[in-house]
Amino acid sequence: MSPVLLYIIGVGVACGITTILAVLVVVADSTIANYGEVKITINGEKQLTVEGGKPLLGTLKEEKIFIPSACGGRGSCGLCKCKVLKGAGGYLPTELPWISEEEKKQGIRLSCQLKVKTDFEIEIPEELFNVKQYETEVTSLRDLTHDIREVTLKLLDPPEISYRAGQFIQFEVPEYELSDEPVYRAYSMSSCPSDPTRIELEIRLVPNGICTTYVHKYLKVGDRVIINGPYGEFFLRDTDADIIFIAGGSGMAPIKSMLLKMAEENNPRKAMYFFGARSRRDLFLVEEMKALEEKLPDFTFIPALSQPKPEDHWEGESGLITDIVERRVESGENKEAYLCGSPGMIDACVKVLKKMGVPEEKIYYDKFA
Repeated sequence: MSPVLLYIIGVGVACGITTILAVLVVVADSTIANYGEVKITINGEKQLTVEGGKPLLGTLKEEKIFIPSACGGRGSCGLCKCKVLKGAGGYLPTELPWISEEEKKQGIRLSCQLKVKTDFEIEIPEELFNVKQYETEVTSLRDLTHDIREVTLKLLDPPEISYRAGQFIQFEVPEYELSDEPVYRAYSMSSCPSDPTRIELEIRLVPNGICTTYVHKYLKVGDRVIINGPYGEFFLRDTDADIIFIAGGSGMAPIKSMLLKMAEENNPRKAMYFFGARSRRDLFLVEEMKALEEKLPDFTFIPALSQPKPEDHWEGESGLITDIVERRVESGENKEAYLCGSPGMIDACVKVLKKMGVPEEKIYYDKFA
């Protein structure tokens, strides 16, 4: 047998043994290890006694304390951060992509990656104690585009939810063929907060996405859905500055909520809303936005297509949304910006807005992964 073949066999055997040992460690940790009762102290006051062994995020959820997590606790969004004062141990490789050096100094950790094995001391924002779990019923499903569906939920228990325009909830997906356990995903509310008995969501279909596939292909009117919330710091600030809204795709949701709230209050602030889509089939709620132009004293809606097709017969703005913003906004003086969409779009818009003179601290955004 040649040396090369022996080397390949040796490497294969070593990899196989390593894989088996890793699996055995995971199985042992989840089935054999018994950590007993563990105490979690929150903000130096509230104390919980829980069964050890589960991730901190899920353990807190079982105690009706909800930490926001857009990915449902799979370590791929970086949202479920909290400050851990005691009990965490060293940083895990799965946390490091999401934790800055400054956050390390403060003891910031990803709660979905930390297993509760010893007593924990943590700090979380006080407003998270006001987050609740709600049972809801699907009252309407409407296709806004070929891949964006509007979901209307009626609040059942509790019967009302209080939130700010721009905030989001977490939508729990039950076990089904794409998931062997319930998972939850984050979605901004597109409805007006003045009606606390119902909420609307705009959910874009992502290929093989656990929640989006469920919503687009399985969810039916009359189904019960569990949500929790509200979460988020993306809301309209109470100033007299002119407003620049920029969104793309389902990033329409929180901006629509803000605009509905402004219209209800007859808000006099000057506002321009740049909405980017690829082609005409990706545009939606255009008539609703045009109706808001009639209701609001100084509001302009500017839809734009980056790749209009000949059959679109498009006569509106075309090109990159950043170029259109630069063309239509004279300066960044006395401006605030609210952005919602993909990380790439938001990063490009922030760069352009800063160049135009909008202060970075006046640029608020919500990145949809």
